[in-house]
Amino acid sequence: MLVKTTVDWPSFMARHDLTWSVKPISWDEGAFIGNGVIGAMIYSEEHRDKRHVLRFVLGRTDVTAQKPGGGFPPRVPVGELHLELTGWYYQPSSIRIDLWNAEMRAEITTTVGTVNVRAFVHSEDAVLAVELETSESEKDARMTWYAFSEVDPVLKNADGINLNQYIPKAEVFRQTAADGLTVGVQKFDYDGGCSTAWRESQAVSSPHLRRLWLSIENGFDEQAQRKAEANVREAAQKPWESWVEAHRSWWHQYYRQSFVSIPDTMLEGFYWIQMYKLASATRSDGMIMDNQGPWLTTTPWAGVWFNMNVQMSYSPVYTSGRLELGKSLVRAFRDNMEQLIRNVPEPYRSDSAGLGRSMSYDLAGEVGTEVGNLTWVCHNLWRHYRHAMDHAMLEELLFPLLKRSVQYYLHLLERGDDGKLHLPPMISPEYGSFLQLTVPDTHYDLALLRWGCQTLLRMCDILRIQDDCQSRWEETLEQLTPLPVDETGFMIGAGQPLEFGHRHFSHLMAIFPLHLLSGDAPEVRELILRSLRHWFSREGDLRGFTFTGAASIAAAVGEGDEALKYLKALMHLIKPNTMYKEAGPVIESPLAGAEAIHDMLLQSWGEEIRIFPAVPSEWKEAVFHHLRAEGAFEVSAVRSEGTTAWIRVKSLAGQPCRINTDIRGDIRMSASAAVQLRALGGGVYELELPQGEEAVLYSADHPAAAERAWAIEPVPAQSHLCGYFGGRKPWRLYGLPIQ
Repeated sequence: MLVKTTVDWPSFMARHDLTWSVKPISWDEGAFIGNGVIGAMIYSEEHRDKRHVLRFVLGRTDVTAQKPGGGFPPRVPVGELHLELTGWYYQPSSIRIDLWNAEMRAEITTTVGTVNVRAFVHSEDAVLAVELETSESEKDARMTWYAFSEVDPVLKNADGINLNQYIPKAEVFRQTAADGLTVGVQKFDYDGGCSTAWRESQAVSSPHLRRLWLSIENGFDEQAQRKAEANVREAAQKPWESWVEAHRSWWHQYYRQSFVSIPDTMLEGFYWIQMYKLASATRSDGMIMDNQGPWLTTTPWAGVWFNMNVQMSYSPVYTSGRLELGKSLVRAFRDNMEQLIRNVPEPYRSDSAGLGRSMSYDLAGEVGTEVGNLTWVCHNLWRHYRHAMDHAMLEELLFPLLKRSVQYYLHLLERGDDGKLHLPPMISPEYGSFLQLTVPDTHYDLALLRWGCQTLLRMCDILRIQDDCQSRWEETLEQLTPLPVDETGFMIGAGQPLEFGHRHFSHLMAIFPLHLLSGDAPEVRELILRSLRHWFSREGDLRGFTFTGAASIAAAVGEGDEALKYLKALMHLIKPNTMYKEAGPVIESPLAGAEAIHDMLLQSWGEEIRIFPAVPSEWKEAVFHHLRAEGAFEVSAVRSEGTTAWIRVKSLAGQPCRINTDIRGDIRMSASAAVQLRALGGGVYELELPQGEEAVLYSADHPAAAERAWAIEPVPAQSHLCGYFGGRKPWRLYGLPIQ
């Protein structure tokens, strides 16, 4: 190793723990825990009849119910675990999400005593664990499970009532075994159900220390019940401390996969909370990340949305190098290829596939006039391939899937009077949604089709194959009508300028995330910035993901100061616990915020790896380690005193490597004799870097690099911004010093 790390991980992560000094009283403020399948949102209630209750609102991502009127089976609530105190939950009290160990800890003062709580969802077992230590006067505090139908309406409706959400009627029954294990079964009216098993045990070490293990399984039959019971019994039989250590060890390894530190401590904390949220919301063997992860609450969107939500939720997986989490998306599309084919009209099923806007996990959603969703998912899968260089995935899944997605577009193309190929009227996602507005030659679809054809041709070169459709893809690229443009920039589609507020960046897809335009040419850069700024001048309907998209677009053309402004605006829309919600939860916006931070630090689309391409002028220092670039490169870099001091690159796949850096003057390299460096001019360097080799490029004149002291350590924290959100403390957003 040419670079050493000196990160004190427990201390570094602790400065970003979510903390509450007043009790959270809504989903927006709750403390969240999860393992990608099972989760809990933890908060309380101010109603006088429920002030003694700390709620664990439970969720399991794959529990759905069939609706009597048809339609896809939506996610449904599974119930709650209540800590029912003897006294009222009072002050002073505190809650902390210990990010490093992925657990919630609370010190609760009641009107009669105290209760200390520790809770986590085990990283490797499908079990929620809660540990209670009570004072003598709170020894009668108890933990009680309620099916959703049994939850008091005061609590059930605390976060609002949404009449669009389907909640099934359920038959509920319980059964307790001789060893004290209880199973609660919910059988839904039409189809589906779930089984919850739990067991409580008194600790030998103290009469006031108790532990509870709880597991939820999808299904109400005997097999599901036995599985939930087995999960609990197996966990309860393991030595407590070693079981806890196994949970923590998984998270410690997960966090160490890569490292980011920036001088804006609030944004740095936001980033690391999103890394925690990401692994709490999905795992390689879990379901696709939907709009809320395992923390279901009142929502009209209890399904999976593909006109932006899923794609943006997975966006930070790639550069962060947390590709294992992205496998849940890969697996879902590999397992449901036949359904994707059935989603297109029958005449096209021999060679096409598609994806509608919203559906359940089976991906059964007919394609209507919003056509590009599957192609956009393929862009995510392409990013996964490029960051992992997984040849088998490319050959077995991505090439045939993208080919079918593009082929459906090709069936729809029409020759115009101008001799160009045109697309019929389609929906540009989120523009004029209530009008069901369709527009010919939408930017969204033209950009996705162009990217698809280009990428298929590139895949043929990679796979060294000749495909029967290659000439058609080349012809399409030559003859496809250009992206519509007017004096304000990119248009929604032919004849349709951006006339009113538009929360989606669907009319800017060629810039981001597809990066069909680089902005290197002055006239293209001007077009990009004109389009971006006109978009924001039509303020009407800007949402969280609007600001993340804008930040990534600004970063793509090196406008770091502007990107930072969009991110800081996003912070005012984020809920106190860093969740995001409109009519219901949509977790893609904060996760895409983490991706925008990546875009400011490292970009690798195109043929170059750009180091610190859009760092704001106020960020004089910045550090990242083992971020992943396209071509399967691990990249580390340190920025100090406003310039890049050194860069370390390791090749995991032996791909061609070009580095674009602001290191100027006498640049030097430390590497083995197998590595060669060539300067191409303009700050671009070509590295011949065989697989498994690494190199450090450094400035001979920079004090942070001249002595080859190549160490990864955090940027010093702004102490008054350490700790994050947690409860109703909006003043934390504004940098008010907290002593």
